[in-house]
Amino acid sequence: MASTKAVLDELKAACPLKGPVNLQLSTTLTTNTIVEGRGTATAAVVIPGPGVDLRLHGLDFPLFPLPGYVDHRGRVVAECEPKEAAAAAREAQRGGAEALAIVGKFSQRNPSLEQAVLDAVHNGKLKFSHISVGHKAAPRLGFPRRVVTAHLNSQVAKAQRKFADAVESLGEGLGSVRILKADGGTMTLAQSRSLPIESILSGPAASTMAALALTSHQGKSMVVVDIGGTTTDLAVIVQGQPLYAREGAVIGGYPTAVPAILSRSIGLGGDSEIHIIDSEEGGTRFRIGPSRAGSPVCLGGTRPTPTDAVVALGRVSLGDRSRAVGALKELGARAGLSWEAAAERVVNAFVSQLCAAIHKLYGELEGQPVYTLAEFLETPHLRPEVITCLGTPAPAFMRPVGEALQLPLEILPHSASANAIGAAAARPTIGLTLYADTALRSLSIPEMGIFQEIERPALFDQRKARDRALGKLREYAREVGLGEPQDMDIVSEESFNIVRGFYTVGRIFHMHAQIRPSAQRITGEEGVR
Repeated sequence: MASTKAVLDELKAACPLKGPVNLQLSTTLTTNTIVEGRGTATAAVVIPGPGVDLRLHGLDFPLFPLPGYVDHRGRVVAECEPKEAAAAAREAQRGGAEALAIVGKFSQRNPSLEQAVLDAVHNGKLKFSHISVGHKAAPRLGFPRRVVTAHLNSQVAKAQRKFADAVESLGEGLGSVRILKADGGTMTLAQSRSLPIESILSGPAASTMAALALTSHQGKSMVVVDIGGTTTDLAVIVQGQPLYAREGAVIGGYPTAVPAILSRSIGLGGDSEIHIIDSEEGGTRFRIGPSRAGSPVCLGGTRPTPTDAVVALGRVSLGDRSRAVGALKELGARAGLSWEAAAERVVNAFVSQLCAAIHKLYGELEGQPVYTLAEFLETPHLRPEVITCLGTPAPAFMRPVGEALQLPLEILPHSASANAIGAAAARPTIGLTLYADTALRSLSIPEMGIFQEIERPALFDQRKARDRALGKLREYAREVGLGEPQDMDIVSEESFNIVRGFYTVGRIFHMHAQIRPSAQRITGEEGVR
């Protein structure tokens, strides 16, 4: 946080501002905490109902199943016993759990069993650093993903609270603080304390927002390439709209229910290791990554990196070129090559691996339904019209990538800091899920804690369901300080009849309404538009 304070101080000195400074932060804290296994020890108390064995889903954290059952329409079929719930939480605590997740199947339609377990934990005076409940942490369908999401939310909550405290300690002159989310929108610092899991993968989200904010190819389909020191992040934009992960983000091998921009991260960067590979066809080739070698030799490192190759070739002015040439001479000697040939082959290997990763990504996407928040794309024309790239190493490596893929290349303005610009340009967003069952006269919006009876259910049709979802989203936005929202959409919906015998006795509506994530347009001459 000292670096953030230093930047704020320099900003104020260079451009004295009247009033507070508002911050929008993209942070890798939650992502790294999960990937590196440094989170708070967490257990999950689950209410799966009959026929569900979560062990078959490969969940590798402590699970404590309880009897009890809410059916798919939100009806309580069997209650939870408070003593059993308290005993399960106590056993989790004895096993070392400091945080807890409580998740019931279909609790997003009726959270009464989750609430009963939570009450039992509190009444038993059991203390946990954080407790996540499934209907708030993951209010969508997909029970295993909901369990994972609530578990990870509790696992990273303590670290996020410390981060939020540090941000708030930056002192006077600090205005609003918003955190970038995986879906490309932002949330308040207070929201990040209760739902820190939504800030995972904010790095790729910031890259995508940077492309939307800075590109000169508005409305076109593009592949977004963000080259960093350790990894390269890929994202896909179709006709000006980002693609989203259909079921939710995947982080550290865990499938979650967190809404997220579809992205892929590959172990290929400017600071990656260089491996010498003996080719079956004879000769020598190089493989880059996936691990990081450390700082480039030109900047004081000890092992050659792709950055050293482009510095030695004079394509980038960075650090001490003579040190880079020396590192490539040593690498070339090991491979039986001149340093120039070694450097060229390192660059070619980098380009080849990146092109292969882009082809693989589009190969995975074609032939299956994908979606933007604007629409489902059953037979999309996904292939990019342009490659849009950012990151410090991008100018050195991306021109040959564009030539290899035979696509126009756009290097975003201020490419080294474009990711931060994307975070700053991202607009606030929020979403909610409405589920209505007219036969049972029940309606739920778990994000707002709404579980109520439908008045005059015979008149509650799809139009009224949509109007209710959008009206509540407008109300929700005002509650969390977003003011009067713009660009509200129903981004997914399902409806079907409930039939008994030969008669329709009601309908079920399930839809998700969202303020669509977007970015302010930024241009060098005109500023923010």
